[in-house]
Amino acid sequence: MNSQPPPFTNVKSYVPFRGPCDPCPPIGRKYFSTPPSLYLGFQPPGLPQFSPADALRKGTLWKVFYDYYDNPYRKGAGKPRG
Repeated sequence: MNSQPPPFTNVKSYVPFRGPCDPCPPIGRKYFSTPPSLYLGFQPPGLPQFSPADALRKGTLWKVFYDYYDNPYRKGAGKPRG
């Protein structure tokens, strides 16, 4: 059996525990996002940068720190806009 690590993704998910005597309906899958800086460590020199206009729109100068948020609960989610 080949156990490869999953590909990098900043969106993780889990299913909350539901006990056998829990009267509430199941919640279902929950999603959360981890920031790109979590996986980078120290910022290396010479990182690619956005243009100043793009940096203002995206909220960061460096491309590796850009984290597009896509609501996983919205129908048709998965395509970055803009």
